[in-house]
Amino acid sequence: MSKFSDTAADDGTVDAILEGGPLDLPQSARTRRIEGSARKVKVPHRGGYEHFELVEESRRGATGAAWRFRWTRRTKIAE
Repeated sequence: MSKFSDTAADDGTVDAILEGGPLDLPQSARTRRIEGSARKVKVPHRGGYEHFELVEESRRGATGAAWRFRWTRRTKIAE
């Protein structure tokens, strides 16, 4: 059985895979459900945020395929 569902959920969420970024970002943080309208994902990690942006081609891919987001930058949490 696949870790991902075959289609977008009735609640408007989709499966997402986060690619790139820090090597120590856990696998559990790299696979998630997100809102179907999301184009960016921000993940808290080591006192900052890792930013990922949608790879548009993945959104138009096979039905049921997870959307891919590629790492773009890191920002620090403001104190």
